[in-house]
Order: sequence, then structure tokens, then C-alpha cells
Amino acid sequence: MDPIDRRILSALGRDGALTSSSLGDLVGLSASAAHRRVKLLEAAGLIAGYRARLSREARGNPTTVFVSVTLKDQTQPTLVCFEDALRGCAVIAQAHLMSGESDYLLEVPVSAEDSFERIHREVLARLPGVQRLVSQFSIRTVFETA
Repeated sequence: MDPIDRRILSALGRDGALTSSSLGDLVGLSASAAHRRVKLLEAAGLIAGYRARLSREARGNPTTVFVSVTLKDQTQPTLVCFEDALRGCAVIAQAHLMSGESDYLLEVPVSAEDSFERIHREVLARLPGVQRLVSQFSIRTVFETA
């Protein structure tokens, strides 16, 4: 990966809908050369996909809840079982293995028609290996990057 590839990745990280022509203009390549490089970056797995960033209105004005999870222990079987269960939870937008007080940090968007109490009771509290859940409601997103 060279400096042009890094500039391509940076530009696409900011705007994944750039045309090859616009991308080429930004990084100093022709449209066909930019397109070829993007295809090589995709094939190498450096570009994992493209997605639209939806507004809060389009997502049903969700409230974001961050849930800190402490597990009963940190043995490999417990971690694997917990992470496998997380992958099956459609209500969890992101999950991060953490250092510090808690073991995981989960991002759970809750729409107006949904109930976090229900999600907590029916999904989060039933995850295997959980000892403690601490939920914090986001007041607002100050900024968000790609």
C-alpha cells in the first residue's frame, strides 16, 4: 500500500459514494486508474464494504444506549460463548472488547417504538456469562465520523 492508496482509503472513508472520476481528481489519478486501485483495495480486504449513513430521522429517531458488560469470568470459553451470542443479537449495533472496569461495551440504538426495558430484560440479561450490566443513555451525538 502506497501513499496514493492511503489517500484513496481516506477519501472513501469520508465519502463512500465518490465516483471514480471524483476520486481520481482528489488523489491525482485518472478515473480508470482510481477505479482499478479501488478494486485492488477491495480484493485485498482493505475496503470491507460501503454503506449509507442514515440520519436519526431515517432510523426512527433512536436513542443510543451504551451498555457496559462485566462477565462472570474471562476464560476463553466464556468469551467465545458471549461473543457468539452477541453476533446473533440484531438489537446490538456495535460490540467492543474493553480494557478497564468492564469487559465489553455495547451500542444499542433504541427507537421510539421500542423499549430499552424490554431489550434489557429479553436480550441483554439473557446473554451467557453476564454478571453485571450498566446502561448509560446518550443525550446527543456531538459529532460522528465515517
